Amino acid sequence: MPSAQIIAIGTELLLGVTQDTNTAFIARTLNQHGVDIFKTAIIGDNPARIAREIQNALEQADIIITTGGLGPTVDDPTRQAVATAFGVDIEYHPELWEQILARFQGYNRQPSENNKRQAYLPHGALAIENPVGTAPAFAYERDRKIVISLPGVPSEMKTLLLNYVLPLLQKRYDLAGITLSRTLHSAGMGESNVDELVADLETLSNPTVGLAAHPGQVDVRITAKAASLELAERLIQPVEAKVRRLLGVKIYGSDAETLESVVAALLEQHNLTFGLFIDQGLEEVAGEITTLPVFQSIQFIPGRGVPAPVLETLYNDKKEHNYVSITCPDADKPKVVDVLVYLESENYPSQRSFGGHPALIPLGLKNYLLSTLRETIIQTKGDICKK
Repeated sequence: MPSAQIIAIGTELLLGVTQDTNTAFIARTLNQHGVDIFKTAIIGDNPARIAREIQNALEQADIIITTGGLGPTVDDPTRQAVATAFGVDIEYHPELWEQILARFQGYNRQPSENNKRQAYLPHGALAIENPVGTAPAFAYERDRKIVISLPGVPSEMKTLLLNYVLPLLQKRYDLAGITLSRTLHSAGMGESNVDELVADLETLSNPTVGLAAHPGQVDVRITAKAASLELAERLIQPVEAKVRRLLGVKIYGSDAETLESVVAALLEQHNLTFGLFIDQGLEEVAGEITTLPVFQSIQFIPGRGVPAPVLETLYNDKKEHNYVSITCPDADKPKVVDVLVYLESENYPSQRSFGGHPALIPLGLKNYLLSTLRETIIQTKGDICKK
């Protein structure tokens, strides 16, 4: 099975001005088609550094895919960087310039002289026409290794990756199998507890099972390698079923599902609404929950550890409305919180302490709050969303 390295190019990525979504898409796509990802990297617009990264990658991986740096300006360095990495010059391709001119004419625009830079490629590179943009891509092969440079614009990158790069790699490396992953999301249980329950599954070789911990959430990833999508699904299904049995209600969703969307669907299915009260003592760490749309109203309450009877008086003397409160019971233990779900005249209290770095508390607080609300509803009214 060939291995690959992905290099995202652009100083704007390092500055955080632009988010790198290309790497994740390329990694998922290659993994699904039997290519192992050895490493990913982000490099600024510096041709010498990019060239060194490519040279290092060639020693460790079979396939190097770069994105970005193919524009018409001086600070678009990828063409020169690849040429430097292989010790060749860049050369002008008049046929590429004709393609670029035709693309601009189709856009009813006039190219500048700078756009001519996009018609230069490393000597010996294979040009890849870009049908959805003005920047041609290219591939350079040597010693059974290949570097493929794609545009940084996500829509252009995806088009070329799916329509050109995958067929090229499938032909070069006889890629017959696929890799399929299923990620199950759990909340309300720590990583060590999840690990204890699924430890036997983590010794499997195919599919493999691994854990990824996030604040207030633990993901269980099941990855299968097989000759076809159908066979991969067959490998995953019994393992997924066992994980769901072992973790029960703690599993709230899979893959792209979020805890917030799952709770919103549950509220809609049961025709429930909740208000949210937040202890003022938690104001510094409550940022993640102050705008949650699953709550009909959100307000801060004075003092630490306001007891439930007082909270009910603050909200509604007749107790006609459902609410959730999150309070800090002890000023000396700011990482300990109480969550109270008041649902149809009944109190459902719980408590959680948060460890780790303080910066992780806001997200952990949000996930704990939502998972507590979700489990309370399921235990009292059932999870009709899953029926």
